Amino acid sequence: MNGNNCEPGRRSLGILYREESEKGLTHPFFVLILNAFMAEAEARGYDVTFLSHSLKEEDETLAEHCGKSGVDGLCLVCTEFAHPQVKELMAGELPCVSVDHIFKGKPAVLSDNETGVRKLVEYAIAKGHRRIAMIHGHNNSLVTRTRISQFRNTMEYYHLPVPEEYLREGLYHDIGGTRILVKEMLSLPEAPTCILLPDDMTYFGAQEAARDCGLKIPEDISFAGYDGIPLTQALKPRLTTIRQNCETLGKVAAARLMDLIEHPETAPKRPAIYPVELVEGETVAVCRE
Repeated sequence: MNGNNCEPGRRSLGILYREESEKGLTHPFFVLILNAFMAEAEARGYDVTFLSHSLKEEDETLAEHCGKSGVDGLCLVCTEFAHPQVKELMAGELPCVSVDHIFKGKPAVLSDNETGVRKLVEYAIAKGHRRIAMIHGHNNSLVTRTRISQFRNTMEYYHLPVPEEYLREGLYHDIGGTRILVKEMLSLPEAPTCILLPDDMTYFGAQEAARDCGLKIPEDISFAGYDGIPLTQALKPRLTTIRQNCETLGKVAAARLMDLIEHPETAPKRPAIYPVELVEGETVAVCRE
């Protein structure tokens, strides 16, 4: 990975990456995508640089900042997609690709979140669960809205209620916040028997909440995650989750962006949506209630 001082004649791709947990490049999910993106770009002779820019700055817009950086194209990963500066950038001429968000007329790469959530809910139902709750991330992204909608639709399809207290907003990768939300759910007069978590990392908070309440996983309470990161597959009990193909997401994002730079008239601009895989772990028990 190189900085802005690229070799003469070499092209450069920029990455705009800003996620709410502020874990940066230690983030266990996005780092897999970014590594694959950089490997694909560098294999085709591109330099890669991370752009540092605050969307709160008033002296220079994001579009102006990208122009000064000299990048030939930009990949947007986990940023404030609805921000006016981001929309201005995506409406401009700079070749751009987004991960986990769709902008009209621009290539995008994302997982099939509708199928992912449906698979989790149906798996829990097949295990006998009827009181299924969901903690989701901040409701400011296409991914979150898609997951919430599919959760409601699937529950409705199987004629299962979704009480207001069974659908709670948290933050992605917020272990402490998830611990609090899970404890609140477990203290309900009619507590859920299975809780879908925002992502795999929040399983750590769910485990703490279960211990605080004197409950065992999965004998007393079941959990399922999302992402399929290797770390939580090493925990006991092993997490049931949806695995996203991070390597493919990163590789295709880079390829789509480079194609857009090199062949702007013929490069595909439709979103690329990739299948997900249900990983049957040990955290969803058979419910006999």
